Amino acid sequence: MTADLTLYNSLTRSLERFEPLDPAKGVRVYSCGPTVYNYAHLGNLRAYVFTDTLSRTLTWKAKENGWGALTHVINITDVGHLTSDADAGDDKMEAAARAQAKSIWDIAAHYTAAFKQNIHDLNIREPSRWSVATDHIEEMIDFAKRIAPDHCYELDTGLYFDTSTVAHYGQLAGAQDDAAEGRIDPVEGKRHPQDFAIWRKSPPGEQRQMEWDSPWGMGAPGWHLECSVMSLKYLGAPFDIHTGGIDHREIHHPNEIAQNQAFCGCDDSGAHFWMHNNFLVDRQGKMSKSRGGFTTLRSLIDAGVHPLAYRLLCIQAHYRSELEFSAESLAAALTRLKRLVITVRALEARVEGPEAHVEEHAWLDQLDAAAADDLNTPKALVVLDEMLADKRLTPSERLSLLIHFDGILGLNLYNLTRENLRLRPANATLTAGDIEARLAERKQARAARDFARSDAIRDELAAAGVEVMDGDPLGWDWKPAL
Repeated sequence: MTADLTLYNSLTRSLERFEPLDPAKGVRVYSCGPTVYNYAHLGNLRAYVFTDTLSRTLTWKAKENGWGALTHVINITDVGHLTSDADAGDDKMEAAARAQAKSIWDIAAHYTAAFKQNIHDLNIREPSRWSVATDHIEEMIDFAKRIAPDHCYELDTGLYFDTSTVAHYGQLAGAQDDAAEGRIDPVEGKRHPQDFAIWRKSPPGEQRQMEWDSPWGMGAPGWHLECSVMSLKYLGAPFDIHTGGIDHREIHHPNEIAQNQAFCGCDDSGAHFWMHNNFLVDRQGKMSKSRGGFTTLRSLIDAGVHPLAYRLLCIQAHYRSELEFSAESLAAALTRLKRLVITVRALEARVEGPEAHVEEHAWLDQLDAAAADDLNTPKALVVLDEMLADKRLTPSERLSLLIHFDGILGLNLYNLTRENLRLRPANATLTAGDIEARLAERKQARAARDFARSDAIRDELAAAGVEVMDGDPLGWDWKPAL
């Protein structure tokens, strides 16, 4: 297992060989976290399946290469993120608090807990540190004080960063186009359209739920400021990898880089590698909370779909490719997950005596090569299928190898059972035991050639949200209807 780890660096738009800047300190990674004003939608969560795959691969390569332990920070944005991409509109947290007639702190606590439950349900490993924006306000003010004299100017609405004061502004985004500039709302008095808020003053006569005193008046930090402050505090500068969704590549991350350059007085971007996952799209376009009607992980679970089917759907595509979401693609991923579970449980039933412990093997070399090739999880899944079907290996050897595969893929296949995958829909009127009993009745009716009774039972189950799967090659008999 000696494949060089190659990752795509958005900053250079190229694949590059990766090694930690300081191997003894281990790999240091910062991932843009959620703005906790609403439930995360499935498109948001794709980013964390990606960062988890990266985290697992880095942990794997650290063991192989003798690097220090991984340090991974994910922030929680509970202030400063506006309803537009730049400097107009309400703070998303304040708007959510008004809409729900709740304290903004209660809003943040509720949606933070919901997000962390999503992370657990998707078998995503928690980061080394959750870093909450409002815990770092004084540090953000100190950061702004340091860069303000040479890089900022003040307007009635707040303190703004002059993007012309740093070299190569927007390099990460590449060539700016009209679509990107259209996402930046005009603010009267800004010197350049791309200039952005470091500190937003509270409007006259208005008291926000979240506001702090500063040299520029009462107000709150700009969204971009928090990530610069927290990444540099916990990871140092420069650190190894900064991740986020591809939408961050155009505005948020270039603004972070500009702040980092101003703070250090250098051309350094703050991170050595910048990595971005692509969008999840439905048939109506990019999934977005602002469009309304977005799909959450909880809605899948409530429909009886195991959340690891969504994880499998994500890793069946490369993280840099757009991924289409549909009921059909999700159902196909669930079927593939069921096949894997059946295969693994069948191997488990054939194990005799103590299990083997395989630490080095040609199959692990293939897994390593796939993971090291810019996190090529679609290839790794193919290798997994081939390994599980390799009859030259004993069942015990295949199960031992599976543990290593799952260390990167994160599907928890060693522990999943058929029963785990049969989630009861939230609106189900029948228990699993009820369903099995009705299916037994139906089997008796079919054996007696009482097809009218058989069809009636099938229709009753369908009305209760249970799809009977006659002739299913997997032999699952039934599944929750999507």
